[in-house]
Amino acid sequence: MLGRKTSLKKNKNAPNDFIIGDENSPNLIKIKNNMKTDFIFVSGGVMSGLGKGLCAASLGLLLKRRGYSVSSLKCENYLNIDSGTINPIEHGDPFLTDDGLEADMDLGTYERILNQDITKDSYVTKGMIFNEIIQKERRMYYEGEDVEDIPHVVNEILDRFYNAAKDSDFCIIEIGGTAGEYQNVLYYEASRILRTLYPNSVANVHVSYIPVPQHLGEPKTKPTQMSVRTLMSMGIHPDFLVLRSPVELDKRRRYLLGMKTSINGNHVFMAQDLDNIYELPLRFLDQEFDKRVLEYFGKPIRKIKINDWKSLMKKINKSRKKKTTIAIVGKYFTKNDGDYELVDSYHALIEAIKHASWNVDIDVNLKFINTNNYDENFEKQFKDIDGIIVPIGWGKRGTKGKLAAIKYARENKVPYLGLCYGMQLACVEYAQNVLKLEDANSEEIKATAKNKIIHSIPFNEKYQVIKGEGVSMRLGAYECKLKPKTLAFKIYDKHNGFIDKKNRLISERHRHRYEFNNEYREIFEKSGFIFSGTSPDDFFVEYIELPKDKHPFFIATQAHPEYKSRPIKPHPVFIEFLKASYKS
Repeated sequence: MLGRKTSLKKNKNAPNDFIIGDENSPNLIKIKNNMKTDFIFVSGGVMSGLGKGLCAASLGLLLKRRGYSVSSLKCENYLNIDSGTINPIEHGDPFLTDDGLEADMDLGTYERILNQDITKDSYVTKGMIFNEIIQKERRMYYEGEDVEDIPHVVNEILDRFYNAAKDSDFCIIEIGGTAGEYQNVLYYEASRILRTLYPNSVANVHVSYIPVPQHLGEPKTKPTQMSVRTLMSMGIHPDFLVLRSPVELDKRRRYLLGMKTSINGNHVFMAQDLDNIYELPLRFLDQEFDKRVLEYFGKPIRKIKINDWKSLMKKINKSRKKKTTIAIVGKYFTKNDGDYELVDSYHALIEAIKHASWNVDIDVNLKFINTNNYDENFEKQFKDIDGIIVPIGWGKRGTKGKLAAIKYARENKVPYLGLCYGMQLACVEYAQNVLKLEDANSEEIKATAKNKIIHSIPFNEKYQVIKGEGVSMRLGAYECKLKPKTLAFKIYDKHNGFIDKKNRLISERHRHRYEFNNEYREIFEKSGFIFSGTSPDDFFVEYIELPKDKHPFFIATQAHPEYKSRPIKPHPVFIEFLKASYKS
């Protein structure tokens, strides 16, 4: 942190912070003047996958319902610039935002529970950090200084902290990974420095795991004690402890653990395993987690408004007589051809189906059909299926099974919903088997196809962004104008808050490279095929469907409505799909 100028100065806006030399130098720890936001860091211990994001979002919901504004940030450890290039089998379903960010699944948890749009400001990776630093170093931004972890890397992280805060009352920052990993040390260092700068504006929440070994039959707290010790070795002492466990820890055990980790006993909270994750905010409310946090920061404890969430829990937990079986037909279910299911690859879709099922009071049985296992008996798997969804996908692998599923749905009049690739392949299947176009395919599957129903288009900055060399994509929210009297229009028109009814405009999120080839619109339409939604300038096909006299419910969209669904406000496409799939 020492530069060429070495005079110590006191910063008036950060009372416990000393800086070196010129305040405007890029080689000093960055300070945000007139800081108004309180920061809550959420870290994890013992093992990954504890639900830090869920804990962060649940606490944020309670603070928000007490009248405070809440922003969030997820700090990822990988060197990827975003989650978009990561195989969903490796890291789960990337979450897509309105502004085109392809992020970690946890950002979807923030959106769904906080019920507010998340933006690029709420996500940072080490790849972003290092990329920015290298770019600055190449243009001499650092004025010839050695570029080091402190202050330069930490400054980039602090910038993300400040930017995420947006002058909100609270900014909840989740540090990815587990305490003790080398990958996230600099995030912890940045959080430590922020607390040094603003000692009264930072709290640390540590989420840890309490195992119950089968041969002992009692919860063991030693791993958590070691995890807290790891944090303390980095100069961080947690102010609150959240314990994930298959069993409930009694008050005495929690207070003893607090004593052994020097944490106030009434700052130790339980996050017992739940069948329904959306119940956690109410569990935290019962334990007064939000009240203890507000007391810690010296904030007024306002009356909470959370009756709608309590009503949602009653709706979720009620028993249902109506039942339907839905097939999700995809290829991201197993890793290394294993025999176990990785449903996180379609996390947003599964959550959207849940939200809709609670709304329409229909119990949904999900059947996952792996298209990598396509053979001559593939269609037998659809015998007892009430509805078929073909979701997102990339590349040639597994497409035979998806096309077979679409053909089965179309010919047997099984309700069908295609999402992104599921729309493109629905067009390809129709061209192959109804229009009988010779060698009809997607350019993505067969670049030399005679009839490219789905193709790439020249880059246009109005519509696309550059993801990498030779790769352009449509990312983020795009408007779509719906055709009157179509199934798509009727679906959106029935539900408030998803359509500008006067202009028949909707907005949905996109994440794809290839488009429907407009040269084939006329031949499709002459056969009765309906293009029920296009971009406002009529350039992109956004929604397709079959007429009611040919199929009771066959619809597909280039967009991803699953990313906009929330438990309090389920998406109408999934609501109406489940209604169509239910057989009384």
